[in-house]
Amino acid sequence: MRGTEDIAQALARRREAAAGAWDPGDAVVLVQAGDELPVPGRGDRAYPFRAHAEYLYLTDRERPGGVLAFAPGEGWVDFVAPVTAEELLWSGLEGDREGVPDGARPLGELEAWLGGRPVRRLGATAEADDALRDALIRVRRPKDEVELERMRRATEATRAGFAELAGLVAPGRTERELQVALEAAFLRSGGDFLAFETIAAAGDHSAVLHFSPTHRALRAGDLLLVDAGAEYRGYASDVTRTYPVGGELDARQRLVWDTVRRAGEAAIAACAPGVEWRDVHRMAALVVADGLIELGVLRGAPESLVESGAVTLFFPHGVGHMVGLGVRDAGAASDERREPAPGLPKLRVDIPLAAREAWTVEPGIYFVAPLLAGARGRGDVVWSRVDELLGFGGVRIEQDVLVTDGGCEVLTAAIPL
Repeated sequence: MRGTEDIAQALARRREAAAGAWDPGDAVVLVQAGDELPVPGRGDRAYPFRAHAEYLYLTDRERPGGVLAFAPGEGWVDFVAPVTAEELLWSGLEGDREGVPDGARPLGELEAWLGGRPVRRLGATAEADDALRDALIRVRRPKDEVELERMRRATEATRAGFAELAGLVAPGRTERELQVALEAAFLRSGGDFLAFETIAAAGDHSAVLHFSPTHRALRAGDLLLVDAGAEYRGYASDVTRTYPVGGELDARQRLVWDTVRRAGEAAIAACAPGVEWRDVHRMAALVVADGLIELGVLRGAPESLVESGAVTLFFPHGVGHMVGLGVRDAGAASDERREPAPGLPKLRVDIPLAAREAWTVEPGIYFVAPLLAGARGRGDVVWSRVDELLGFGGVRIEQDVLVTDGGCEVLTAAIPL
């Protein structure tokens, strides 16, 4: 594990890169951590505090109220809410002592230090500066060695959780039971938080993209879709696997599952520096089109089915997103908005790939009745076959990949499909 000196050096490089990318004029830049949020009506309870990603990236500190300041010609000044004796009594902040860390200043000194200078803000603020944020987004996209080590730790905890889960998938288990077992294994295996709320969806629930687990029991013949990940020191893993409940996939399920697997493999093979993310999606969509033709759901040529939007009826989301500091890390800058490609869904980020960026690749096929109802009458859809499959649910398989100089590395390859 990287030591304190390695982390300090990484923070120095990140701050240097951010300062070099910004042009704040005569203003001071303030990057705010955010404040603790009370749970309404629950006495003195508060939600677990998570610092804004921009603040955490530049400070490696999860503490409410903090402000990191940058002044051109003066450099960086770290203002921190002092730790009190009462906090140490009630919260037992590990490794902390009263006061502020070495090299930081008490938060109460911020206003005097500003001295009335103009301010531009980032982090947890309603007044974020788009130009500064766009520049920081681009700085944050390539992952440094400290970040990659944390992502690998999160991935190992996620691997252990899915290994625990796979042995429990059986008729009679509930989605909630499986969620609890999976998340406990994440935390036992080195994760310190969930990367996001676990999705565990069986049967027709698996056609809902972000389904919250229930107490409904799994049935033999169901598909079980689980999308989950552990987090370590703010860095996320994001994995989806789809399992047959009670034995083997039937013929229809096998065809869909194999199609999604092949779509993911084709998309991953396309990942390399300079490749457009929309072309990675299109590669997956062409494979999905082939599978849906074989399944008897679509008719026509794969290319035309993608361009017409027919495939998007069954693969309605983008092929993935950036991952790293948070499950959707360093997304689109405000000046990167592009018109959607013909037939493709809206992509969270629509840019060329670059080395050291981390992305999810997560194609899927789903049979979603409300989505399909709005497309009735299309001649490239075999509606009689669709009607037979409306209770099918969905299949998604997701990997995390790191773009390298010559292609990509699958960070989640050790988690069995």
